Amino acid sequence: QMGEFFRKALLAYKRANKMPTSGAVDASFLAEVPKAFTTWVIPPEAENFVGLTSGKPSEQAKLKALKYGSLLELVCERFHAAEAFIRKLNPGMNLDQLTPGDTVKVPNVNPFKIEDLREGFMPDNPQFASRKVIVDTHERFLEIHEAGKLIAEFPITPGSSTLPAPIGAWKILGIATLPWFRHDEGVLNSGVRTEKFYNLPAGPNNPVGVLWMGLNKPHVGVHGTNNPETIGRAASHGCIRTANWDAARIKDLVTEGNVVEIF
Repeated sequence: QMGEFFRKALLAYKRANKMPTSGAVDASFLAEVPKAFTTWVIPPEAENFVGLTSGKPSEQAKLKALKYGSLLELVCERFHAAEAFIRKLNPGMNLDQLTPGDTVKVPNVNPFKIEDLREGFMPDNPQFASRKVIVDTHERFLEIHEAGKLIAEFPITPGSSTLPAPIGAWKILGIATLPWFRHDEGVLNSGVRTEKFYNLPAGPNNPVGVLWMGLNKPHVGVHGTNNPETIGRAASHGCIRTANWDAARIKDLVTEGNVVEIF
């Protein structure tokens, strides 16, 4: 089944590679991925990334990390899939009681490896100095260009009607991986910093996910999410929100100082 963002990504790929934009999946594409699905045996160390969770900032602030709430959530994010889809691929399996050693059928994608991330800041990459980030708030995509050529495109949620993503040209000030988040209702609701806030620890269930790419516009950046199924649909608080698996790729394609054009 071809969804909205799959179709848009397919057409963008064809345009970037000067192919006829028929909207159909060419046989050559299918030949590059002969197996749509694969299996994954849950390793013992996966449990290191699962722990207590909460939906309340006051409770989240008391935790040492905002980990996955279950091994099922880890599996879903690792393989870029909705929980309902993983359940469909594994009928009859009790996915709510997964344990290390279990074998799960999953999409054959490049897995998002939370274990490879470290808390800190990305170093400058002079090789990417000429790259440009374009955020299309209407089509809900973030594009990365180099020398006029599209090299990557990712679905996003671009702000909301109350706090829309700021139109204009900005620059990347810095890129933090596994960031902490200062939860301030004043900033989230009206863009005004207050003294009532909670410092939320790092982890995939942090409200900004595994990435904060700050722009030279106060309180605005490109970031991950703790709810990937809402990307492209639910509103964000003035920022540009991506799935964690895409955020992890974006950080390796840009550098501090890159122009970010939002329209």
